[in-house]
Amino acid sequence: MLSRDAEVFRVLRPTLEKLSIEVEICQEAKKASEILIAEKFDAVIVDCDDLPGGVEVLEGLRATPSNKNSVTFAIVNGKKTTTQEAFGMGVNFVLHKPLSALNSTRCFNAALNFMLRERRRYFRHPIKMLVKMAIGEKELKATSTNISEGGIALLLHQALPKDAVPRLQFTLPGASQALEVEAEVAWADIKGYVGLRFLNIPASSQQLLEGWLNEQMEQQLPGCKEKLAGAGSVPI
Repeated sequence: MLSRDAEVFRVLRPTLEKLSIEVEICQEAKKASEILIAEKFDAVIVDCDDLPGGVEVLEGLRATPSNKNSVTFAIVNGKKTTTQEAFGMGVNFVLHKPLSALNSTRCFNAALNFMLRERRRYFRHPIKMLVKMAIGEKELKATSTNISEGGIALLLHQALPKDAVPRLQFTLPGASQALEVEAEVAWADIKGYVGLRFLNIPASSQQLLEGWLNEQMEQQLPGCKEKLAGAGSVPI
């Protein structure tokens, strides 16, 4: 949250705490821009009218690799930035001063599913399991190191062609059926680690993977089980 307004802190802090949302506060636009380049946040809240450089932070946010998809909130004072202008900068939600606890709670409740959907999108779960890999007629075995909704990292003791489209087969812990997906090479290093991006995932495999990742996230987010269950149906 980028703001210097004590009233903003007074209203939003308890609102966010009730939703189990941890807040990092920054009071300088330049510092905020540096943080947003280096760190990933589920949401970014910017007091864009009463803090010098706030608008510029919002305008540049979508260009940051880590936070281009983060849920964004603009706080406006009704004198400078209009709601339409805020949405034009890519903002997802607009809060108007003077803030009220009721309206803020409604806004963040509405945004929470979007925030959880964004967290699941980049969430990587460390996991060690056997992964079978087929490249044409050739079959290989690898060990996973982590998995996300969009891909998997493996330890493979031989190089893969950059244009390879291997077919993977693996069974997630506790799952009754194996997943079979195509993938492409996203990155590789000289130590034998390779990152693969999933392609053309069958709907049944996608549903199984998302459900399994949700369960892992629930263990890290106590009390958010119902909210996570609803997150999958909310587009972003």
